[in-house]
Amino acid sequence: MQVIIRDSKAAATELAAAIIARELRRRPNLVLGLATGRTMESLYARLADLHRTDGLDFSLAVTFNLDEYIGLPPEHRNSYRYYMNQHLFHKVNIDIRNTHLPNGMAEDIAGECRRYEETILDFGGIDLQLLSVGASGHIGFNEPLSAMRSRTREKALTPQTLAQNGPLFDDPSEMPRRAITMGVGTILEAERCLMLVTGRSKAGVLAEAVEGPVTSMISATALQLHEHCTVIVDEAAAAHLENKDYYRWIFDNEPEWKAFREMDM
Repeated sequence: MQVIIRDSKAAATELAAAIIARELRRRPNLVLGLATGRTMESLYARLADLHRTDGLDFSLAVTFNLDEYIGLPPEHRNSYRYYMNQHLFHKVNIDIRNTHLPNGMAEDIAGECRRYEETILDFGGIDLQLLSVGASGHIGFNEPLSAMRSRTREKALTPQTLAQNGPLFDDPSEMPRRAITMGVGTILEAERCLMLVTGRSKAGVLAEAVEGPVTSMISATALQLHEHCTVIVDEAAAAHLENKDYYRWIFDNEPEWKAFREMDM
């Protein structure tokens, strides 16, 4: 795992977008794992800008989202399919047939979970998985006690997650209590993981995820086991990290990041 601290949310978002853009230009048929939530909105806006102004090409890309609420149809304004269409898919030149989310309306949820896993494998696995971290330390909807080897499955949402996401609904009581999520094991099989975390409210859980012990109580700690995971944070989210000087030294000195250091971010 590598942690990169940027001065602001805008700078952190810009670096994450630059990494995704570089990978997409290297591999036009990139299989990209996607996340939702407020942290991702500015990132997707920046990717849409790069498509519009720099010709960033999504035409051959394939995407798989981490999760979807059970019981929300795709056209519901709080479904993650609706979110992705509004924030990214309808703003770039991606083939909508190559965008995949779990079907939260499936009659057979267990069968839908198996189908989703099989479809990921059909495309050769995920090349770059985008992530953030929830208030309970989850990645995807892998709530506390999610097994490190778990696969795509149905998951009950914690009261903390309901409190965090409920205000996004016109009536918070209408928020589904269950979701389909990629498993921790599914996520860890991605070739590369990229986690973007911003804001002071995430500082505590980020420090636990990055510098704390690996535990099923905080599924984001599993990323410590990944061979190629980059965590990009702003100063606010980095507030509780103990090794900030070391993380800054790595970014400032490692050749891998030279091109990004030279960018105007």
